[in-house]
Amino acid sequence: MDIDRLLGRAAARLSESGSTSPRLDAEVLLGHVLGVDRAWLYAWGDRAAPVYERARFEALVAARAEGHPVAYLIGEREFWGLALATSPHTLIPRPDTEKLVEVALELAPAAKGRLLDMGTGTGAIALAFASERPGWEVIGIDRIEAAVALATTNAERLGIANVRFLVSDWFSALTAECFDVIVANPPYIAEGDPHLMLGDVRFEPISALVAGKDGLDDLRCLIGSALSYLRPGGGLAMEHGHDQAEQVRQLLRAAGYLDVASHSDLSGQQRVTLGRMTD
Repeated sequence: MDIDRLLGRAAARLSESGSTSPRLDAEVLLGHVLGVDRAWLYAWGDRAAPVYERARFEALVAARAEGHPVAYLIGEREFWGLALATSPHTLIPRPDTEKLVEVALELAPAAKGRLLDMGTGTGAIALAFASERPGWEVIGIDRIEAAVALATTNAERLGIANVRFLVSDWFSALTAECFDVIVANPPYIAEGDPHLMLGDVRFEPISALVAGKDGLDDLRCLIGSALSYLRPGGGLAMEHGHDQAEQVRQLLRAAGYLDVASHSDLSGQQRVTLGRMTD
């Protein structure tokens, strides 16, 4: 069977299973198996698919049809132009989270400074920021040891030297440290939210998704605690749910933050909110 027919059959199966991007999923999976990019698949679609690689591909398609995320199946996801290794121990980096990186960069116009990434996971946010601000010291923390190990591996693979990762339950491993910018993509889904039973989220770690009855528990904790770790004038920027912006702004103002504002993601939803510590 040639590559075009193999992809067509796989895309049809994924479409029947409910995939929102069946052809793309099939192409990414086959490209991973063959070690080629999607352009190669288009150029050489009339070539016969090798038997062994075809069997591997069909096994991956079957797993994807069951709902397993493509990023976990191939062990990689691109974020901010960086190829990041992924694992089921961490959230899958998503394009909308790049807005948090953009906001962090706006908060960091100086050539040097210190940034803290809370709940770093794959290290996506910390590594994206560090790649744009080589003069900054960047620290990423996560309470999951496997996540810290994965983020460290990503930094080494990418050759980004101005970032390091630590095991820490929020600020517990940090003593007498101050930062110019603190960023976080914390859990913000409410317990029992029906979205937890849909799509890729079903396979991601629940501890990285759910934060109490209203989804705001970790955001409340972060907003209150960050004041002790921000330098005067320093900024805190957080990703949150599409319907939580007003509540997060209220929490920031109540805690004494200034210049509180929300920013919209790629779909126009207010997804990132920031505040500054008093000078």
